[in-house]
Amino acid sequence: MKIAIYSRGIENNQHNDMLSFLEELNKYNIEPVFFQDFFNQFYSAINMTSKYSTFNAPEDLDDTIDCIISLGGDGTLLDTVTLVQDKGIPVLGINYGRLGFLASIGKEEINTAIKALVNRTYVLDERTLIHLDADIPIFNNIPYALNEFTLQKKDSSSMIKIHTYLNGEFLNTYWADGLIVSTPTGSTGYSLSCNGPIVFPDSGSFVITPVAPHNLNIRPIIVPDNNIISFEVEGRTDSFICTLDSRRVVVPKEAQLAIKKEKFCINLVRLNENNFLQTLRNKLSWGLDKRN
Repeated sequence: MKIAIYSRGIENNQHNDMLSFLEELNKYNIEPVFFQDFFNQFYSAINMTSKYSTFNAPEDLDDTIDCIISLGGDGTLLDTVTLVQDKGIPVLGINYGRLGFLASIGKEEINTAIKALVNRTYVLDERTLIHLDADIPIFNNIPYALNEFTLQKKDSSSMIKIHTYLNGEFLNTYWADGLIVSTPTGSTGYSLSCNGPIVFPDSGSFVITPVAPHNLNIRPIIVPDNNIISFEVEGRTDSFICTLDSRRVVVPKEAQLAIKKEKFCINLVRLNENNFLQTLRNKLSWGLDKRN
């Protein structure tokens, strides 16, 4: 079995965790393939002597890779998705970060997770991606996101007006600091912090959530994901910020942008005993109030 491993980096106090992880892989005769920048960071720090394979780009991940493991938080897993692209490689998130809705498997569950991979006793959750079409070249041919697409005003500028259309029909003009369009997966991310609803991963929808809207009667709305959502932006500045997950670019306000459901999905590895409801209860501490 061959497993690719991606991480933005680990802290000094996590070196022992990394050694334990490598021992688990070795116990099951798993061949690891490390992301080059990550490998360069920890190789000398933990006194490794064995030789390992590395990769630098999506093109280096061929069909011999059985799974890719993300070591970190949700942001690290979102980076991993840009490497997987449409290859169909399952993604397993091990939480070395904090909250971890996506990277929901804790460090203490590494042994269980590796054993499940070897025995193939896991579940694959298909997660919808959001695709961006633009009339200018942006995001380096990776025009998709797992969590959300956003339009935002620049840091020091006043709010912007975002005219929004569903399949060409006018929906609303949002006077706001920005606008979020999230997938069901992304409904527990940025959208949630802006009072957006939590949506089940298989609901087949997008959530449109304004960021600090000027009008208090403007509320988030859930729309079917077979809609094409397009935008026209007005503002006092000549440009605004556009993001796909953690990636961001500044685009001119004349840019034509539209989003839709991506043609392919991402497969997230889930252990049998974990499900979306359990993750919600654990991460949001639901049901722990003694008055319940």
